[in-house]
Amino acid sequence: MGERQQSLFTTPSTPWELDEVEDRTVATVIFSEAPGGPFDYCVPDSLIGEVQAGKRVKVPLGRGNRLVTGYCVAVGAGTGENLKRTLKDIHEVVDQQVLISAPMLELTEWMAEHYLCNWGQVLEAVVPAGVRSGAGTRQVQLLHLAAEVAGQLEQMSLPPKQRRVLEILSQSNAPMPPDQVGELAGCTRAPIRACIKKGLIRTEMTRQAVAFESELPVVREAALDLNTDQQQALDKIVTGLDRREHETLLLYGVTGSGKTEVYIQAIEHIIGFGRQAVVLVPEISLTPQTRRRFRSRFDHVAVLHSHLSDAERHQHWRRIARGEVQVVVGARSAIFAPTPNLGLIVIDEEHDTSFKQDTIPRYHARDVALERARREGVPLVLGSATPSLESWFQAQQKQFALARLPKRIADRPLPDVKVVDLRHEGSKRRGSISRPLFRAMEQALAAEGQIILLLNRRGYSTSIQCPSCGEVVRCPHCEIALTHHRAALRKTAAEQAICHYCEYMIVAPDRCAECGFDGIRYAGQGTQRLEAEVRARFPQASCLRMDSDTMRKVGSHEEALARFRAGEVQILLGTQMIAKGLDFPNVTLVGVINADTALHFPDFRAAERTFQLVTQVAGRTGRSARGGRVLVQTFSPDHPAIAAAVHHDYLRFVSQELPSRQQFGYPPAAEMIRLIVRGEQEGVTTAFCQELADRLQAAFPDEAEELRLLGPAPAPIAKLRGKYRFHLLLIDSDRDRLRRVFRQATADVPAVSGVQWVVDVDPWSLL
Repeated sequence: MGERQQSLFTTPSTPWELDEVEDRTVATVIFSEAPGGPFDYCVPDSLIGEVQAGKRVKVPLGRGNRLVTGYCVAVGAGTGENLKRTLKDIHEVVDQQVLISAPMLELTEWMAEHYLCNWGQVLEAVVPAGVRSGAGTRQVQLLHLAAEVAGQLEQMSLPPKQRRVLEILSQSNAPMPPDQVGELAGCTRAPIRACIKKGLIRTEMTRQAVAFESELPVVREAALDLNTDQQQALDKIVTGLDRREHETLLLYGVTGSGKTEVYIQAIEHIIGFGRQAVVLVPEISLTPQTRRRFRSRFDHVAVLHSHLSDAERHQHWRRIARGEVQVVVGARSAIFAPTPNLGLIVIDEEHDTSFKQDTIPRYHARDVALERARREGVPLVLGSATPSLESWFQAQQKQFALARLPKRIADRPLPDVKVVDLRHEGSKRRGSISRPLFRAMEQALAAEGQIILLLNRRGYSTSIQCPSCGEVVRCPHCEIALTHHRAALRKTAAEQAICHYCEYMIVAPDRCAECGFDGIRYAGQGTQRLEAEVRARFPQASCLRMDSDTMRKVGSHEEALARFRAGEVQILLGTQMIAKGLDFPNVTLVGVINADTALHFPDFRAAERTFQLVTQVAGRTGRSARGGRVLVQTFSPDHPAIAAAVHHDYLRFVSQELPSRQQFGYPPAAEMIRLIVRGEQEGVTTAFCQELADRLQAAFPDEAEELRLLGPAPAPIAKLRGKYRFHLLLIDSDRDRLRRVFRQATADVPAVSGVQWVVDVDPWSLL
């Protein structure tokens, strides 16, 4: 646990002598801010039994004994180490109930070790803010009879109403609120206050949940018949469930192959034993659909995702912790759901990048789920039509079991995919939609089919440039071009140019700020421009755009998808949030407007992301007897990722991409740690990054031939939010050695004013 009670704690709050301390109970406390701890505190007699691991406590910190809230992570008898020094007393217990169970405390300690961060920061991320603040609850007063009164009530001379109040409390098995006592006694608050003043009634303050409206009932659905492949996959999962042993199963099934039904029937199996399941989905847009599907089969389903209010999240959290919920559905943070009887974890679309957290602690939900499943001895199911190379590599290494669903339900064919080579379109193309795609859209609408159009770029125009002097309108705080938005995002009539990283915004210019040329050029295609083009070229068709600009309100995802499902909308267009997991049988055409948007990013995962995105969106069509087709517009039709996606050929892509990763020593063939250094002064930031690189290089053991250091170098986005960015990559096939070298090199790095550095273990993006 590290050194306890450092010099900050030399001033005692209570001068316990050694012989007195030997019988004292000691609690270990962790802080989310520096100094993180752990530190030991004495538990005063008045708090014995109330201080428990997993609760928050207020403790005096430092020479000034400033009261700070921390997490109690252990309670026990004093040891020789902490009996040699004077310990301060815990001041107060914050929580009435344990927030973090013993297994979850162990998991969070592992996360701090694995992701090289403060344990307190992990604890702060695991317990939602609404739970910590008690959102959706109110402070109430409860009354109970004083212990010495119960046996003397008959002999006491009291006014009738006071006697009646005491009789009601004596007959109750639990403390009661004053309003309830007054109603039963038929009196006002005056007799109650009189009894309290006489010491006949004791009071206590507690928090009680505010009642929420229950969800509307849904039509229950029967289990579907499984085909042979689905049944074999289910049998593999059930075998692990019945053994009550951990096993990770990668369920690789093409789009529309019925993976969700396999999950549901596996969960039905464990619920029969009184156990719970956690199901993770990647996008908030998928949560309503997934919740609806699960609620049609299970009585008690809870959701956990970022669009819930604090009060709603707290309500779900408490229901889960009480064991009242059978299935928890949510985004990545749902992996921390406090299920007391966990039986199964499922991660749908396990390849999705949204399972990686981009702030401290920078965890990946899949890896945390794997560790939690191991520790609690439950199976983990990872499902995808385009598994991440990390999961596929583990299956090849026999670390994960593998089950395949190679065919769609009812043997429906995968949609026919055609490539539109934009290099040959040239002047033939009007706007974003090529002639072949335009004709296909006409045919689909004429046949009363629905259409999905994918363009993974927000805004109207993606760049603003002067054709006279070449000046590009950029964000002054970031090394990034501003994006032109026509519709106001800030309730102003003016068109805007916005930075999608720091939200810097200006009125869109009509002339160049450098040379004054008034023919400034707006170029590039965003979803807003695509929407305008669709409405102009198909005025009779109803159209809906889904991106982070239009889906800002709570419930907007669910409302938009409900309209599309009901047939009110014929053309759905948007960013990657419409590319995954959605099941709309009437979609007969999918158009990928530009498959190259992320293909040439300076990131070793760029090809993998492009293949996954194109394959996933192509799978949104052909999910009924009506069939479907896909048109993929691209300037790179011969790129291996595009060619494999066009043929729905995951194995072809893997056979090309995985050997390349192994050859150059990139994940999944090796482990990676990324260090990002950022500062306001470029020279100081560069020098600090170079010092880190020198320290790391000096820490390399002689025998570590596979340990590599790449950098320092400017990050692909070299300036962000006013700070210059440089990064380093530390790569090794030995996970333990990689962390050992990192800790040794960075243990005593001196702070430099104006410079920050962050650590990203298993980075999912290098931008």
